Formats: sequence, C-alpha cells, structure tokens
Amino acid sequence: MHAVWELTLACDLRCRHCGSRAGRARPDELSLGEALDLVEQLADFGVQEVTLIGGEVYLYRGWRQVARAIAARGISCAMVSGGRGLSPSVARQAREAGVQSVSVSIDGLEATHDALRGVDGAYRAARAALENCRTVGLPVALNTQVNRENLAQLDALCDLLLVEGCHGWQLMMTVPAGQAADDAQLPLQPGDMVPLFSALERIAGRCAEAGVKFLPGNNIGYFGPLESRLRRQLRDSCDISCRAGRSTLGIESSGDIKGCPSLPTRGYAGANIRDHRLQAIWERSDALRFMRDRSVERLWGFCRSCYYAEACHGGCSWTATSLFGRPGNNPYCHHRVLELARRGLRERLLLRERAPGQAFDHGRWELVVEEMTESQESTCPKTP
Repeated sequence: MHAVWELTLACDLRCRHCGSRAGRARPDELSLGEALDLVEQLADFGVQEVTLIGGEVYLYRGWRQVARAIAARGISCAMVSGGRGLSPSVARQAREAGVQSVSVSIDGLEATHDALRGVDGAYRAARAALENCRTVGLPVALNTQVNRENLAQLDALCDLLLVEGCHGWQLMMTVPAGQAADDAQLPLQPGDMVPLFSALERIAGRCAEAGVKFLPGNNIGYFGPLESRLRRQLRDSCDISCRAGRSTLGIESSGDIKGCPSLPTRGYAGANIRDHRLQAIWERSDALRFMRDRSVERLWGFCRSCYYAEACHGGCSWTATSLFGRPGNNPYCHHRVLELARRGLRERLLLRERAPGQAFDHGRWELVVEEMTESQESTCPKTP
C-alpha cells in the first residue's frame, strides 16, 4: 500500500541523528529513466501512496518528473524535507508536480534544532519552508525525532505545530543507527519511556481537539496502557505490529528494495530493481519477509515471554537490529518498562561496540537489568 522512496542520499544538512548518514549522493543512484520505470512498476503493483525522502528530495535532478509521474498514475504523493532549501520556487514546483503534502522535520526549539541538524539557521529555514508551502496551497505536516536533547520540548513543539496549521505530526524515536550511533548520550534510555508517554498522552489530546492527525512511530514500542488512544488513527485495534514488508516497502536511491527504508542494506535488501521486477522481489525475496514470517519462536529476551508477543512480534526490527544486531527484542516499550517497574527493575543500555561509519550502520549495545532506586520507583506510575 505504501512505499517510502529515498530519491537520493545527497543532503544539505548534517544531522547528528541521521540513520543513513546522508550527505553525498550514492555513486549508483537510479537515473531518471530508471526512476520513471519504477513508478510504473509501483502503479502496476497497486501501491496507493509514495512518500519521497532523502537525503533531500529536491537535490535529485529529476525529482519533479518523478513526483509528476507518481501523481499521473493516481498514486498519492507526499514529500519529507529538512526544509533548508525549500524555497517559494521549490514549494510551487512541488505543488505543480502533484505533491499533496510536505512534512518538514523540526526537532526542537531553535537552538536545539540547529544543534541536532548541524547547521546554523536550519530552524528558521524549516519555519520558512512551512510558510512557503502554505503560501502555494500545499498542506504541511511535521515530523520529529525525539531524543534526550529534545524530550522536554515536545509540548513546545506541539504549540508550534498548532501555530503553523499543520494537519499531522509523526513523532519517531532517535534510533542509535548511522550518525546517532556515534553519540551514546543522544538516544533515549528505556526508562525515558515513562516521561515520553506522559508527554505523548498530553500531545495526543491536544492534537485530537485541534483535528490534527498524530502518529507515534513504529519504533515507540507497543502495547502499553495508552496504546489504543495513541495509535487509534493507525489501526482499529491493538492486534498488529509493524507493517514493514507487509503493507509497506522501502526503496533505496540505488534501487535496492527493503521492507523498511530505515533498515540496513545488508541483510534486509531483497534485490535491486535493475535485476528483478518489483513484484517479483516483493513476492520471492526472503529478506522482505522478516515480519510476514516472524513468530513468537523467533523472539528473544523479554519479548519472548511478553503477554503481547503474539500481537507485537517484538515491535520495530530497525530498533532491535541497531541495538543488538538482530530483531525480536525491543526495550523501548511502554508496557515493558511498566511491567519491569512493577517488579522493581529497570533496563539500561550501554554502548559496547562503535559503528563502522557507513550508511545505515549500527554499533552493538548491552542491555543491563538493574534494581530501581526508591526515587526511580516513586516516579514510575503504578498499573494493575
């Protein structure tokens, strides 16, 4: 149903939390002709929505032609941008090409955002990008990565969202992959799920009152006591996990097809569209079946014996793979944190092996279970 397409890895920001280590274009990125052929394959396969990402979409020379071709085939086309170069002209070109919504990345108030994005003035450019899109009639949304540097600013970002008239907000956790794997202090710790979900509950209520679609990301683990409220716009009930490789796919700018655009290429890329047709890759590649074929027997750690194991299947594969080198155990879970707290325990992640410095790479973390102090127990809500 949904394809997330990295048109290029070229980027005009230097984000400290970039999982793909974007900056320069890949040497083997798809030509415009190859990209347009892929649009036809997506349409023939029945894909209903394509989200164009980067790097930065507008740095791909033929981005307008690709967006126009997507729209011409009746596929909904959205675009994600850091906003640094999303000028009035680029915004107008996006609308004329058939882009239906632009989501701009804002990760905190001005000083925090600029520090995370690695460029002075990035915040003001992102705010200007929102205005440029609205001026030409393009609906706008926000997307935010939450980490230890901006966790306390989520309510302020919600204020910004409402002021800017955004129709949606997707909030993801910073996963220790790519650039974020180089800073052990940046990603949240499992215990941070308590203040995070407290903030998410407030935000969800404010967004609902304003008619804004609030989308907590798949990497914020399932299925705590707030699940039905926080993800009611994503699904009807708490009976499914991540849709990667099930109803969504990721496309790298080189033409490699993955079940999720964030996962490492190695081990998760099924094949390349230069060698095989899209539908054949989807149907025949084992690498794309990691969620379709996953069973409780493939889970490990806490997730293996969890009450929600049959429904959740270990949650986000990207998170677990980035931490431990394999999926099936995700410590970033509201239910898990509360259940361990009920036993007087908490988990903590320690970096043991640094990432090698390649696109979509990760290091290796150790998960430590320790007894909670009295002060930690007092701040953790009690659940039946």
